[in-house]
Amino acid sequence: MPDNEKTFDKEKLENELNKIQAETEKEISKSENEFSEKLRRLLEGDIVEKNKKEKTRGAEMLTIFAAHNFYANGLTPVEMRTTLEDLGPTYVKIGQIISSRPDMLPENYCKELEKLRQNVKPLDPEIAKAVIENEIGKPIDEIFSEFNDKPLGSASIGQAHSAVMKDGTKVVVKVQRPLIEEMMNKDFVLLKKLAGLVNVVSDEDEGDQMIDLVSVIEELEKVSNEELDFRIEAENTKFFKENCIEDEEKISCPTVIDELTTKRIFTMTFVDGYTVSHTEKMQEEGLDVLNIGHAITENFIHQVFDVGTFHADPHQGNIMISNGKPYWIDFGMVGRITEKDIDCFQKIVISLLAADTEGVVDGILQMGASSPKTNRDKLIEDADLFISKIANAKSINDIDISDLFNEITDLASKHHISLPGEYTMLARAIIAIEGVIEQLCPELNLFELLSDKMKERMKNAFDIKQTLLDIGKDLYNSGKKTSKIPVLLADTLTSMSKGKLKMNFELSGTEEPMDRLAKYVQYIVLIVVACVLFLGCCLLSMVDIQPKTQNGMPLIALIGIVFSIALAIFSIGKLFRK
Repeated sequence: MPDNEKTFDKEKLENELNKIQAETEKEISKSENEFSEKLRRLLEGDIVEKNKKEKTRGAEMLTIFAAHNFYANGLTPVEMRTTLEDLGPTYVKIGQIISSRPDMLPENYCKELEKLRQNVKPLDPEIAKAVIENEIGKPIDEIFSEFNDKPLGSASIGQAHSAVMKDGTKVVVKVQRPLIEEMMNKDFVLLKKLAGLVNVVSDEDEGDQMIDLVSVIEELEKVSNEELDFRIEAENTKFFKENCIEDEEKISCPTVIDELTTKRIFTMTFVDGYTVSHTEKMQEEGLDVLNIGHAITENFIHQVFDVGTFHADPHQGNIMISNGKPYWIDFGMVGRITEKDIDCFQKIVISLLAADTEGVVDGILQMGASSPKTNRDKLIEDADLFISKIANAKSINDIDISDLFNEITDLASKHHISLPGEYTMLARAIIAIEGVIEQLCPELNLFELLSDKMKERMKNAFDIKQTLLDIGKDLYNSGKKTSKIPVLLADTLTSMSKGKLKMNFELSGTEEPMDRLAKYVQYIVLIVVACVLFLGCCLLSMVDIQPKTQNGMPLIALIGIVFSIALAIFSIGKLFRK
């Protein structure tokens, strides 16, 4: 038997899971206690079936895992996908959530889980209406003047219906499936207990690496709990509308109907239109596709770099065209990025464009968490190869943004640097937006717009006055320290002589050599000052300061440049005459 294979007592494990199952009955409150009599009656069959399944759920899960031979070989990417499919719709949803979180699982697992497809039976419209009545406390006819029984879409957690409010406002009502929260909570308790027995193996160049599946499940549980509370998505939508939409004439998003939003239902204004993938419809309506593409990309860049909160799932289905303009929809997944992370990300991209290997490496190390296995020299070598690929591009239009982010991620992974979840979410969102733009208007270059925004941020953040002050302080401190070198050197030589030779030796006749050394140091410092002054004045020449010369250069910058050149020539001349 191979070393990595193990045997287990199925009956013992089954008893353990059944014991856990019994404990969860005490830990998790029965959600059906909150149901109205009407909703409880409609769900009577589902509750009976659920209770039957709960008694044997632990054994069922164990049987499925055992069928996939998890205990012997671990869960490979394919085995993880097929296991989730066998466990049922709830787990398919879990797989779909985790497929967009490469910060939780390696990229090869995420790519495999992207293949999961939901085939969920629609919720009975009578049950959907009963849930709404249960949450609002009013009959459906008192809430809406119209309610469409046919759902707009159905998923494992909930489904959406169109409706019309009493004041004529068209809305979409997202209704959570009853019993789903209780079922998922209980399954997560079981999964966390079972995860300790499961090996998930990530293939790496240096051998197989075990993944902490318990931590992954705990993080996934947190994400799922957020999806189960529709108030979080409602708050995301409101925040987005208030902070990320600058001009509603160009681009917008739905408005939340607060009085019809609870933990289990979410109501927003209806976006009557079609997805951004229907370019032919836009052309039929006489819309300028390029303007729409610009509106989407400029707004997304504003979200990331100006607000720090962005739509983390911007695929074609989540961008609608209505009344001639794009609308963002579905804020179940929103990314947030700090100013520090933006600066690191910006440093990496700008350094790539400037072929600055050290800048790329520093940016990656600042953004991620390195490990003892990280070797900076080897990282620099690989970064050089990466930059050489970028350098071969004839123009910025030839740079594939997907390849760019994948290379950065692979570079960090290869050198054992863990990138934050914010970066991976942002990278995937940018790649998704690029895919939308490529189909909508291929002539628009997202990477060029991104790099232009980063350059603008760097320019706005540059404080010439403060920079020159800092340079002056550094030069002053350096000069003070440098001027002491001859004295320190003399003291050191004297101490060495006294300690090593054990004689009362006094240096004599050294005044002239030491004076010459001091002069050398003095002129070297002056040359450094001249160089820094020259660079500072060159930067100052780009600032709008009066008075100016006839060619538009600030007079103070011109004087500084002339003086720095004269100082450098004088110092170099003196240095070589000594």
